[in-house]
Amino acid sequence: MKRALPLLLLLAACGPMALPDAERACIKDAQLAQHPRGSVGFGMGSNGRAAANFEIGISSDYLLRRDPDQVFAACVQNRAGQQPSRPFSTMPESRS
Repeated sequence: MKRALPLLLLLAACGPMALPDAERACIKDAQLAQHPRGSVGFGMGSNGRAAANFEIGISSDYLLRRDPDQVFAACVQNRAGQQPSRPFSTMPESRS
């Protein structure tokens, strides 16, 4: 019986997420389906040397031109086992 408890706890951790948690976790996927995200940084070190940083994120959903609302809904369905409470396009995060 003592051996069964850790197994039950492990299986419980694999269950669906709460809907609000799943929606928060899926926002980035939907945003990346809208357009690539990135940042550029330049600086000067104390030794006088210039430094640059460049980062870009492109998702396969963007490349395949998937609808961000559908990407969001599918992600939430996979994580929470139910449809989102509202479409991604109605959220403030969709306008960033």
